[in-house]
Amino acid sequence: MYPGQLYKTESGRLFHAGAIAIIFVGLPARGKTHVSRSLSRYLHWLGVQTKVFSVGNYRRQIIGVEVTNDFFSPANKDTADLRKQIANACLDDMVQWFAGGGQVGILDGSNTTEERRQELVERFKSVNVNYMFIESICDNPQIIDTNIRSVKVSSPDYVGWKDTDAVSDFKRRIENHIPYYTTITDLTQSFVKLINVGEKIIVNNVQGFLQSKIVYYLMHLHISPRKIYFAKNGVSLNEHSYRADAPLSPAGHRYAENLKTFLLTLRENQALNSPSTSSAEAPKPLTVWTSSRKRSFQTAAHFLDHEEIIVRQRSVLCERNPGVCDLMTPEEIEKKYPDECERAKKDPYRHRFPRAESYYDLANRLEKVILELEREKNDVLIVAHESVIKCLYGYLFGLSERDIPSLEIPEGVLLELVPTAYTTEETRHVIPDSLAGVNWQLQAATFLTLAGKVPASPVFMDHYLPDSFT
Repeated sequence: MYPGQLYKTESGRLFHAGAIAIIFVGLPARGKTHVSRSLSRYLHWLGVQTKVFSVGNYRRQIIGVEVTNDFFSPANKDTADLRKQIANACLDDMVQWFAGGGQVGILDGSNTTEERRQELVERFKSVNVNYMFIESICDNPQIIDTNIRSVKVSSPDYVGWKDTDAVSDFKRRIENHIPYYTTITDLTQSFVKLINVGEKIIVNNVQGFLQSKIVYYLMHLHISPRKIYFAKNGVSLNEHSYRADAPLSPAGHRYAENLKTFLLTLRENQALNSPSTSSAEAPKPLTVWTSSRKRSFQTAAHFLDHEEIIVRQRSVLCERNPGVCDLMTPEEIEKKYPDECERAKKDPYRHRFPRAESYYDLANRLEKVILELEREKNDVLIVAHESVIKCLYGYLFGLSERDIPSLEIPEGVLLELVPTAYTTEETRHVIPDSLAGVNWQLQAATFLTLAGKVPASPVFMDHYLPDSFT
C-alpha cells in the first residue's frame, strides 16, 4: 500500500487508466533522470504501481562503466548492435513488468530518433499498453551546464573522475547525439514537451484522468537545486489538548529564537564555504511555511523580524486531529478504547480513532503542499507538528505507509534535505541553546540516502496512538 492511495482494485490499477508507458525523449543532461524519478515518487504516493526502467542502468549492468563517450554516438556503427541489445533488454523487462500488473512504467532514455520512437509505440500497442512521450528540451546553456555539474558528475559513470574531466567527457557525449536528434512533430501522438524544465510546457493529444494528473504534476516540476528544512514547532502552554490550540510557552519561544538564529547562521556559513564558487555566494531566498495552529505559527513568527523572509500560513499543514482522544493520556485511551487500540496496532497508518484523523487522511490533505513544494525554487523551512513532518518526509524519501507512522522526528533537531536526481541528501543539525562553540564542520556532516530507501539512522519507533501522546 502507498501513502496517498485512494482505493484498491482487484487488478491493482487505479483511475481506470490501464497500463501506461511514459517514454522520455531528449539529449543528455536535459533533466530526464531527475524528472523520471520525481514523477515515479509522486505516482507511488498516489498509490499507482510505478517503476523506472533506466537504459543507463542496464548499460552499466551489462558492460560496466568503463566506456568512452563515442560508445553512445549514433555514428558509431561498431557499437550499434550492442546499444540496441541494451535498449531492448530494458524494454523487454518493462513489457514483462506490465504483464505482471504494473501500471505506469517510465522508460528513462534518450530515444532521440523518430525510428526508435515508432518502434516503441508499436511494441507497446501490441501488448495493449497506452503510451505518452515526455520530451525534455533545453536551449539554455546555463541550465545544461548546471545539470552536468550537479547531476552527471555524481552519476555512477564518473565515480573516481575529476570533476573537470567528467564535465568535458559528458559534453562530448552530448555533441555526439546532436546531429541525430529529431524532435517530436507527429501531432497524432500523445506527448508533453518540457521546455527548459518548467519554463514552458506543451501538451498534445493527452487523454485520461491519470495522464492529465501527470501533466499537472509536470507543470509544478523543476530541477533547480534548493534546500528543504523541517523543524518541529515549539512547546505550547498546553501540550495535551488539540482543541485548546494553546500558544507557545516561554520555553517554546526560546526554542523558536534559537531555531531562527541557528538556521540563518548555518546558511551564511554554508554560503561562505560553498565549493562551487571562489567568492562568497548569497544563499537562496528563504520562505517559511507553517500551519494556522498557534504553536506552529508562533514558532515561525520569529522569522518575521527579517523583512526578506516570507512566512506563510497554510491550514492544510495543521496536525492530525486526535478526535475523542483529546486530553486523554495513553493509559486512559488504552482503558477506554481497547478495541480501537488493537485496530490501531494492526494498521497505524489508516486507522482513525472516533472523530479523529488518520495518517491516510493527513497524507491526502497534504497533496496540495507537495505540489507547491515541487514548484518552489527558493529554499523552504516547514515548521509543523511531528505528524505533518513524518508525511512530507515520507514523500520525499519514497517511504511506504508502513514506515510513516513509526518515523521518529527528534526534538531540537533541524532536518536539511536536498533532493537530487539520484539521491536525497539529508543532514541533521542539533539546534544549540547558544551558537557559542558550535562545530560547523560537524554540523555540515551529510548522510546520503538513496531515494526510496529508509535512512540508516535509527529514526523508527513503534507508535500507534494519536501524536499528541507519542
